[in-house]
Amino acid sequence: MNVCTAADEGNAYKYWSMGSGRVSAIPDARRAIARSTDPQPLGYAASGPTYVLDLLDPAEINKRASIQPPSGDEFENVLVVNGATASKQALVMSMNVKEMMKFKKTFLRKLRTETEGDRDDWERFVVIKVDAREGMSMYPRLLPGATVLIDRHYNSLKPYRKGESNMYAVSKNGSCTVKYVELAGRHLVLRPHNHAYPVEVMAMEEGKSAADYLIGRICYVGIET
Repeated sequence: MNVCTAADEGNAYKYWSMGSGRVSAIPDARRAIARSTDPQPLGYAASGPTYVLDLLDPAEINKRASIQPPSGDEFENVLVVNGATASKQALVMSMNVKEMMKFKKTFLRKLRTETEGDRDDWERFVVIKVDAREGMSMYPRLLPGATVLIDRHYNSLKPYRKGESNMYAVSKNGSCTVKYVELAGRHLVLRPHNHAYPVEVMAMEEGKSAADYLIGRICYVGIET
């Protein structure tokens, strides 16, 4: 039996689906090349022109594509990635996609944003799976193996709901941790929900703010049993 808990109200439907990237921009790029004013461009043969993209390995193009496959129904594809990818890549390359989940578009659209700094060019939503330690440190809100939806356009410490603490994915040691976050001078206080786990204090680098470390707000939690 699958049991899902949501950090936001709303009807969030999801199901697992495996998929591969589709580079929809390639035909446009080919047409752009074909519009050359040279009547006999380099590589033109009697059978027709040879485009630059024809010389590339299609598998390599798809591997490095950062374009999500289109979603033509009421659901939106959200990429499942690891913590390092979630914390560092504004546009996720398909080579770093583990799988995909689908969320109801109406649920995603109603979530409020609160960005600090330059986040406009970041893919807004990604999903990660938490490991055993991360899951137990936030028990019972999380469990080992839980999937969490990260809103990377919410990297502010401003409470999403009055009187409630936001749960964040935080960049730490090249990956991410999921915790409550408080600011104390030039330090971030990473607080677990489970009091059996220690509070962590992380110093911020010179010139950086809390928003630089907040990957995003956890806005949905899925637990499978």
